[in-house]
Amino acid sequence: MRILVTNDDGIDSPGLHALAEMAVRLGHDVVIAAPAREASGSGSALTGVEADGRIATEVRPELFPGVPTFAVSASPAFIALMATRGAYGAEPDVVLSGINRGPNTGAAVLHSGTVGAAFTAVANGCCAMAVSLDVPFRITGADDPDEHWDTAAEVAGDLLPLLSGEYVLNVNVPNLEAGDLRGIRRATLAQFGTVQMVLMEQGHGYVRMSLEQSDHGAEPGSDDAWLLDGYVSVSAVRPPREASDVVLPGLVDTAGEHVGG
Repeated sequence: MRILVTNDDGIDSPGLHALAEMAVRLGHDVVIAAPAREASGSGSALTGVEADGRIATEVRPELFPGVPTFAVSASPAFIALMATRGAYGAEPDVVLSGINRGPNTGAAVLHSGTVGAAFTAVANGCCAMAVSLDVPFRITGADDPDEHWDTAAEVAGDLLPLLSGEYVLNVNVPNLEAGDLRGIRRATLAQFGTVQMVLMEQGHGYVRMSLEQSDHGAEPGSDDAWLLDGYVSVSAVRPPREASDVVLPGLVDTAGEHVGG
């Protein structure tokens, strides 16, 4: 199986490395293409650094010998889209996005670059999984032994058979040794999400925002609740699509006669 591994924390993230190592270990045909710099919160944005219409890309063979590896000056979703067009070799069957630093739960998945890459992959004919580890959001220059990236990678490998081109599998993993996980549970999306954007400061001509842990109570059965209880939370989430069940009074149905200009 051809797998693209990407993320929004950047090419040097330990989570990306753990996810790629898992895919290689399972014998898949792996290519890595991730943002050259941290790109959290980019959602499904299609942005990149262009010169004469070309997206800046650096080959990084030293990161994973034998695995094509690209540091791309673009958002995760744009990288996923370019991959489906053959930008990094054969088109992928699966996009694995992560492992994100910090959970992606609740309605906050709308803004996640990790989930945005997975949404874009599914919208363009791939299967996709977004994987996140419940560790503090921070930039670190070295691996932290208290951050269990291998646990999240192992969980992702176990969940590969559940992938489908109809939805994104959004996976949030507690920061625990694999043997200490309480299990895996299907979860609803929480109304808010664990990490929230808050206004820190407002002044003349500027505002300053920050990411903070939310103090709202976890909703039973939600991804937040299962994660807080030490379980892996798994949610099937569809990319944006037409709400065909919504009634729009006074408008001609799609099957009706076209009367526009």
